[in-house]
Amino acid sequence: MNATSGDLAFLPLGGTGEIGMNLNLYRCDGKWLAVDCGIGFGGSELPEVDVMMADPRFIAERRDRLLGLVITHAHEDHIGAVAWLWPQLRCPVYATPFAAAVLRRKLTEVGLQNQVKLHVVPTGGSIELAPFSLQFIQVTHSIPEAQSLAITTPHGIVLHTGDWKLDPKPLLGPMTNEAAFAALGDKGVLALVCDSTNAMVEGHSGSEAEVRQSMTALIRSIEGRVAVTCFASNVARMESIALAARDCGRSVALFGRSLRNIEAAARECGYLREVPEFLGEDDAEDVPDDNLLILTTGSQGEPRSALARIATDSHPRMSLGEGDTVIFSSRMIPGNERAIGAVQDNLVRRGARVMTDADHVVHVSGHPARDELRRLYKLVRPRYAVPVHGEWRHLSAHAALAQEAGASPILLEDGDILNLAPGRVEVVDSAPVGRLVLDGNRLMPLNGGVLAARRRMLFNGVVLGSLAVDAAGKILGKPQVSAPGLFEPEDPETDRVTREFATAVADLPAPLRRDDSALADAARAALRRALGKRLQKRPLVDVHLLRV
Repeated sequence: MNATSGDLAFLPLGGTGEIGMNLNLYRCDGKWLAVDCGIGFGGSELPEVDVMMADPRFIAERRDRLLGLVITHAHEDHIGAVAWLWPQLRCPVYATPFAAAVLRRKLTEVGLQNQVKLHVVPTGGSIELAPFSLQFIQVTHSIPEAQSLAITTPHGIVLHTGDWKLDPKPLLGPMTNEAAFAALGDKGVLALVCDSTNAMVEGHSGSEAEVRQSMTALIRSIEGRVAVTCFASNVARMESIALAARDCGRSVALFGRSLRNIEAAARECGYLREVPEFLGEDDAEDVPDDNLLILTTGSQGEPRSALARIATDSHPRMSLGEGDTVIFSSRMIPGNERAIGAVQDNLVRRGARVMTDADHVVHVSGHPARDELRRLYKLVRPRYAVPVHGEWRHLSAHAALAQEAGASPILLEDGDILNLAPGRVEVVDSAPVGRLVLDGNRLMPLNGGVLAARRRMLFNGVVLGSLAVDAAGKILGKPQVSAPGLFEPEDPETDRVTREFATAVADLPAPLRRDDSALADAARAALRRALGKRLQKRPLVDVHLLRV
């Protein structure tokens, strides 16, 4: 799509029609602005995927007109992809002090700390990137320094909320700046691009103060070792747990790298001042059981997390069992149910007691429920509502609420280009979208050949045939077949397949056996035929040919 002068448009490349992988674009008078750049997780639907992110190809091709990337807050689904995708974008990055502290650590891990122009913007600060004039508005969320973004352009004002809620007692940082939202409403807001995560939840999301009060009473009632797992980025929750532990005479030990990184960023920015220094993993073993609380990663059942390893008794420094308690101070992200259930089952099998938000007030959401959304619409009074940050059912529920509040809702999916001005507000075009998967330290397309092969191997197995041939086409020695994931090493079926494969290759015409490419193709076909007689599957088949 060609850049158009004299217009304002919105384009989500990720995070609309899904939760996670937020990557949003605004175009004004031919210039582009990016907002957030986050990751998502594969979950049970994509077992071959750990971390994935939106494909930035569309904006990477236009990076000469990309003015900057603005980060609303430091959650992984908004900031986690920056270090991996920035080499394609090569633009300045703008973030608050806490988000910048988190991002610096991520950039250092991939060797980009001296390449990225990272501009630190104070909370509530402003950025001038003509024709965009940007104003941060402080909001409450489950991480410090979350900001909504008021985007003023020659064609109107757009309020991009990021993640937010209305918490009357957030404990860490100020309350959401409702006066600033009301002031925007008085100016006139063209469009509200708004978080939809809890658009199906009636009432209010609750306050972090309720969790702190409940957590203190709960921990005081428990004997033995206590483990609490929560989202690593929830610094207010980390503080609540630490203060509750202190009040109950317990020392806190951190387990998990992401918790350590967030703690370092938080203390660097002046948070956690009332919280004593946490113990390291090595120190926890020396603390009596009734005086120990471990704060650990693994609330979503991540298989390599500290809690998952503790649950299977494979952690080198910590074990939990009879008489111990594990508190899940987090919500269950859709798609992670099976993984979380497996960790909880393993803990109970070892004799530990498991507590969740279904039993006690140990978690509140960081996203607005319907009463909070209604309040925001009353303050901002936008002409149009653009629900984002949610799956289709969340977006639809949000759209219905917005219409009741007097705004005209526009439902989008990733790749839809929404014209906001001039003229009619409607989807006018589409951009190519896709997902990239982080595989070790490289990026590859989710729908590319490598991951397609991995999916096929995962469900159907892989078979490898090997043969050596001399220059004249004579078969040397005996061809071999290996079929991990299909046959046991001593399965006689492997011998039968190997014999049929060897016979078929030996029967090939001599001229064909002298051509490497033709021989490899024919050998693969022969191996598939031999397998087809024995299996009701279509495994990935390959042949290694050695020309001697």
